[in-house]
Amino acid sequence: MSGSAQTSERQPHAAVVYNPTKAPLERIRTAVAEHERGIGWRPTRWYETASDDAGRAAAAQAAAGGPAVVIVAGGDGTVRAVAEVIRGTGIPVALIPSGTGNLLARDLGTPLNDVTASVSVAFTGVDRAVDVGVAEVEDEDGVRRAHVFMVMAGIGLDAQMAKDTSAIAKKRLGWFAYVTPIARSIVANRLFHLTYRIDGGRSRSTRAHTVIVGNCGTLTGNMLLIPAAVIDDGLLDVVIMRPAGPFGWAQIGTRLTLQSAARRSRFTRRWLSRSPDLHALGYVQGEQFEARFDTPHAVELDGDPFGHVIRARISVGPGALHVRVAAPLSPVS
Repeated sequence: MSGSAQTSERQPHAAVVYNPTKAPLERIRTAVAEHERGIGWRPTRWYETASDDAGRAAAAQAAAGGPAVVIVAGGDGTVRAVAEVIRGTGIPVALIPSGTGNLLARDLGTPLNDVTASVSVAFTGVDRAVDVGVAEVEDEDGVRRAHVFMVMAGIGLDAQMAKDTSAIAKKRLGWFAYVTPIARSIVANRLFHLTYRIDGGRSRSTRAHTVIVGNCGTLTGNMLLIPAAVIDDGLLDVVIMRPAGPFGWAQIGTRLTLQSAARRSRFTRRWLSRSPDLHALGYVQGEQFEARFDTPHAVELDGDPFGHVIRARISVGPGALHVRVAAPLSPVS
């Protein structure tokens, strides 16, 4: 083998896992080619997701080639599928947000609606170790499965939204596609019974409309649901919504609106810090959340439905995934 060939083999390469129905592929290819030439990397390898696989198989093929970075072009569901394969390998993941919510990308400050900037981060950014949620669930037939999530796991309204909102509606309407299922669920206001415990502690019983276990804190529409959520703190934040009729929903809506506004208003932050907790909106935090339901309930992970379950054990994998983010700006001297 010639010296130039040996040098070429030692040069790193990137891999791109992309959802062909969401990713602006030609723009991505152009930007990737420009960056790989600029830093002398070998040609990037491309892996397309399948209609019946959000990205696990593509991610496994990409990882087998030993890439320096796996670039994910798709929505939160594609990112979740890739994370399920790549976590724990040490291979960094970079994001090109191409979905409806792009909640992980928003949380990490990844450029949105800017392919060139996102690709630049993939090749020149720094790696941040972030937590991964692991949901072990059991259905009424006793079948157990385990999946990861990066943003949130939801049971109740959140899961029903994922089940009832079509991909076409989300693509055409964005956040507004969720308005009808939200309104229908609020009007019905059906509560279910669950028994839960945090970190193996004392079991508690309650009735709830929605349970969300968050690794990130912001919902679609930039609504701040979990102010305390930090993606690399080694903890999960659990929200239990238990509204007592329309007034309870009004309280929840007001509180979420104020929490979102508090990111921009010092007065609102001060007011919230002094306001009492809401019974309709309970928060708990820990490394593991276990729950048992009297009847099967739908569960969603990062916006994708995963069937009905009667038990769930949701835990956190601290720093299990490395995500490439923009390098901090150097201080001006």
